Amino acid sequence: MAAQGRHGARRMLLQAFYQMQISGHSVEEVAEQFVDHPEAATADLKYFDRLLTTIAETRDQLDIDISGYGDIQVERLDPVEHAILWIALAELRGCDDVPLKVVINEAIELAKTFGAEGGYRYINGLLDKASAELR
Repeated sequence: MAAQGRHGARRMLLQAFYQMQISGHSVEEVAEQFVDHPEAATADLKYFDRLLTTIAETRDQLDIDISGYGDIQVERLDPVEHAILWIALAELRGCDDVPLKVVINEAIELAKTFGAEGGYRYINGLLDKASAELR
């Protein structure tokens, strides 16, 4: 069953930004591919588009955040965890309508489902530090 609403949008964003990191595709190419994604039927596509654009435009700032709040060099991050952090930090910075606990819980769940074993702990710690300043 496809994930719904914003949860589905986050799952699609994770896949999109993972693909961009691995393949080097542009935001436009990825956005076009995800129109027909199986989860697109039930995901919040407006939220997907909003965050896709926001993250694409602010990745450098988000990487500065990751460097400042974490202890792993951005270049050494696993692409899955990197994409999850981009999504969560973009939400912390620009989506005041999303409660802090939801941002962190969604990031942790994505990391547990798609990330490296134990990667969710790093994400949780980094987001706890970031949320103290960004929210």
